[in-house]
Amino acid sequence: MTFLENYDVAVVGAGHAGVEAALAAARLGLRTAIFTISLDSIANMPCNPSIGGTAKGHLVREIDALGGQMAKAADATFLQSRVLNLGKGPAVHSHRVQADRVKYHTYMKKILESEPLLDIRQGEVTRILTDGDGGVCGVETRLGSRFGARAAIICTGTYLKGVVHVGETSYESGPDATLPSNGLSASLRELGVTLRRFKTGTPARVHKRSIDFSKLERQDGDSDISPFSFETEGELENRVSCYISYTNAETHRIILENLDRSPLYSGRIEGIGPRYCPSIEDKVVRFSDKPRHQLFIEPMGLDTEEYYLQGMSSSLPEDVQLKFLRSIEGLEHVEIMRNAYAIEYDCCDSLELYPMLEFKKIPGLYGAGQFNGTSGYEEAAAQGLVAGINAAMKILGRDPLVLDRTTSYIGTLIDDLVTKGVSDPYRMMTSRSEYRLLLREDNADERLVPFGYRVGLVSEERYLKLQKKLEAVEKEIARLNETKLSPSPEVDGWLVSCETSPITEATPLAKLLKRPQVTYAGLARFDSGRPELPKEVWEQAELRIKYEGYIKLQQEQVEKMSRLEQKLLPEDIDYSAIKGLRLEAAEKLAKIRPRSLGQASRISGVNPADIAVLLIRLESKG
Repeated sequence: MTFLENYDVAVVGAGHAGVEAALAAARLGLRTAIFTISLDSIANMPCNPSIGGTAKGHLVREIDALGGQMAKAADATFLQSRVLNLGKGPAVHSHRVQADRVKYHTYMKKILESEPLLDIRQGEVTRILTDGDGGVCGVETRLGSRFGARAAIICTGTYLKGVVHVGETSYESGPDATLPSNGLSASLRELGVTLRRFKTGTPARVHKRSIDFSKLERQDGDSDISPFSFETEGELENRVSCYISYTNAETHRIILENLDRSPLYSGRIEGIGPRYCPSIEDKVVRFSDKPRHQLFIEPMGLDTEEYYLQGMSSSLPEDVQLKFLRSIEGLEHVEIMRNAYAIEYDCCDSLELYPMLEFKKIPGLYGAGQFNGTSGYEEAAAQGLVAGINAAMKILGRDPLVLDRTTSYIGTLIDDLVTKGVSDPYRMMTSRSEYRLLLREDNADERLVPFGYRVGLVSEERYLKLQKKLEAVEKEIARLNETKLSPSPEVDGWLVSCETSPITEATPLAKLLKRPQVTYAGLARFDSGRPELPKEVWEQAELRIKYEGYIKLQQEQVEKMSRLEQKLLPEDIDYSAIKGLRLEAAEKLAKIRPRSLGQASRISGVNPADIAVLLIRLESKG
């Protein structure tokens, strides 16, 4: 074939997955091209102007620890910062940043433009090119131009055969009235990729002048702001407020009376929507016992009067949208600037992917983001980063990056995709991880910076800085165990005021810290020998001491599971020939082809007896 240009890696799509994939490959020394239908849609935020949230904040922190860009972009463009679930334990604390939508796009576009080994090309990729062995050798655009590539990463988001639905009207489109990608689906099917139809939606955007803020609940950011990125220095300040309102009986009446005009209920939408992010019409129908539903009214940026209505995704007609929005307190005179809509798109069956996010049947072809059946910017960026790293590792002849469930939420996300598959757009939640207490936001650097350093995306300076931090944490834990506090009227009075019992003998500070009511900051008055430590150090020391018993239990679970993960299954194993293996299990194992006994144990339809049979087979062949 004749190619216009030759690259190592071609990334198809420049959303949140594509950006991370392209940056990772280029930063690892490979000549990379990122293709996008429009340069003006790079890192676009078509759904909501925010980064993070419950469990999603964990993903962003983990992306940062591996050497990705999303957390830095969120810090550079943030308008308001909050940590969610502070009333609960540290395992579920999650950052959420309200970002400036336009500035986020501009920031990421500039980052891509500044990467020496990365070319940005505006054009629609319509075909994946393969060589005689069936492996990727390039891509072709709608203009007929061919570009050589040793690996291609599909990050098409909701563009792939995108169809927008608003009431009785449907039309081909990508998000935000952009062009869809119509040509690539046929090429992927020719290569043997199974495509499915999913759908998602977004709320209306409204004009600030039409909102009566005096009727809304004001929601300010946190006073103590910690950056998303572990590397962000300097202080950040909240620049905007968000607001809360609620639907009511009249809102619900309007929606219910117009369900026949909704494409969701008329049958025109065939794609499967996200279970955990339903449209407002879905909420009203499915949760008919609830008298109201909450919505958040959030600014889109500093240089625009556009506001976003979180929680009000809809595909109802334009006139119905306006009517039900004006029934809500504070929005009685609302002016819609952009209508809400639903969008259907093609995505793959994630069971066809290895944990490296490479297609099993097509060497060199990777998938990431909504193309893999997920929803959300954060899930997309995490997959893009892993796909970009692994495409580079394969070309460089190095070991792949495979994160298991014990290491990260990213590992949990990918394991769920490639082991269990998805029946609707996948959303990360803290409940999906069985190791939540170990996989906290605050220790993402401790868990994943070593991986980022090994693959080459994290500098030696950052790696050594982490080692110094961990040494300081251990040193402070040792000091707190050695330093004792003796009983006294002042000490006893303070403990009683903390609603905990007095001490009767000299007690280590660490033992006192195990009490829920006692904090590291509170002990300062009795800890005269305390060194001056950064918050990130003493906070880790406090958390490790407080949750020592629970952490130990989870670590024991990890060790038990690790033994299964270390038992690798041969790639060419014939499951149908294994005596004692049930037919259903043999079929599932043959389709998914798990890498290890641990992964096999998580496949739906494979039970403990089947695992025992596999274990005997491995040991007999050992």
